[in-house]
Amino acid sequence: MPRPRFRRLTDEQQTRILDAALDEFAAHGYRGASLNRIIANTGVSKGSMYYYFDGKEDLYTHVIRDGLEQLLAEGGGVALPAPTDPDAFWASLESQYLHLMRRLAASPRLGAVLRDWLSGTGIPALSSAQHEAEQEAMPWLTQTLATGQAIGAVRTDLPPDLIIALAMGMGQAIDTWLITRPPDDEGLENAVRALMSTMRRALQP
Repeated sequence: MPRPRFRRLTDEQQTRILDAALDEFAAHGYRGASLNRIIANTGVSKGSMYYYFDGKEDLYTHVIRDGLEQLLAEGGGVALPAPTDPDAFWASLESQYLHLMRRLAASPRLGAVLRDWLSGTGIPALSSAQHEAEQEAMPWLTQTLATGQAIGAVRTDLPPDLIIALAMGMGQAIDTWLITRPPDDEGLENAVRALMSTMRRALQP
């Protein structure tokens, strides 16, 4: 997490630092990235950078979280799926996911950093950040599950927390597969359709 002093910088100053960090991590990955190069490209002193972040690991974690938050915000967020019938429910989820993956494909720097992360950087701080992100998504997951069960789109024979755990596990596997093997647009649409169909077969009654 960035230190409070980073939050007190102007939006322009914050953007300059995060853009330089995103460039460096996208080009070299976490292990090959140089904090000194990032600092040189931001125009701030090394001492000042350590007032903003604890180090390279902390900055890397924040770059990923900030990039994903912007990706979701620019895409209009994630709405609840259509609560009309099972087909509309699953079609809505598929459409939203395809839209998100297309936006990610249009952000090659973020895509490169995510591929680096998913390839196994083994950074403890990222595990903590992932857990926090999962907790933030829990209200949406709970509402989506309730909507799906109410219209017969999601099974009811398992405890809700187990269904959510299954969905999150499958979702993470799908994310990893698509991000580390990015297809072209036609291939992306076909892959999303096939992968969401697999999730539907596992979770529908």
